[in-house]
Amino acid sequence: MTKSQLIKQLALEKDISAKIAETVVGTVFEEISASLENGQRVELRGFGSFGLKERRSREGRNPKTGESVSVNAKRVMFFKA
Repeated sequence: MTKSQLIKQLALEKDISAKIAETVVGTVFEEISASLENGQRVELRGFGSFGLKERRSREGRNPKTGESVSVNAKRVMFFKA
């Protein structure tokens, strides 16, 4: 399901305008993003949780040339149902 499909479905099921449904969906996604940016975990009971994992720096390889490349440490988002 895409974001636009979610908005249409929400508008139909709750009998609200598409504009209000778009605002609701956008606000939910913005709050999840803001929480993750602040390093907080987001848990939606009965659905799943969003979190961040720390990846350490490491030596990688360029798949085309086989040359060693330094990969910086980073944080990546994950979702667990």
